[in-house]
Amino acid sequence: MPTPRAQLTLAEVAAIAREAHAGQRDKAGRPYTEHLAAVAEGVRARGGSDEQIAAAWLHDAVEDDVLSARWLADAALPQQVKDMVLAVTRRDGEDLVPYTRRILDTPGALLIKESDLAHNADPARLAALEPATRTRLAEKYAQVRRLLGLTPGESPDEQSVQANAAKG
Repeated sequence: MPTPRAQLTLAEVAAIAREAHAGQRDKAGRPYTEHLAAVAEGVRARGGSDEQIAAAWLHDAVEDDVLSARWLADAALPQQVKDMVLAVTRRDGEDLVPYTRRILDTPGALLIKESDLAHNADPARLAALEPATRTRLAEKYAQVRRLLGLTPGESPDEQSVQANAAKG
């Protein structure tokens, strides 16, 4: 019987993600690893679990082809982490409706996408882009937020708490 592998620690996951995305730049020319760190920190700050933080570090790895789906399947990670990474991985040519439905249907994935959208839509990041790109991306991020049921700064859970407080 094979010996079970020890689960990767958060530090190991972060190191793997940093190495996989080394040399990659975002649309503004910044090191892509800054985005990964910001999304992971956003998940942590929003009360995310270690599994969600690990998935945040890896959220673009398969989509960007820096780690393969086979690597993820074989990685010493909880299945929940793998499921969240695959949920937020947009497939080539995939429409936003099935993409956002998959995120909503996968436990824990919404918080990762919420943090990703928050960092992507940060006015300081968008300001570094050409006006046409800035406008296109801002519209795309707003559409994804609507499909996910997110209003600016609120997750569906936060909306529910506020609605219940208003009734009370």
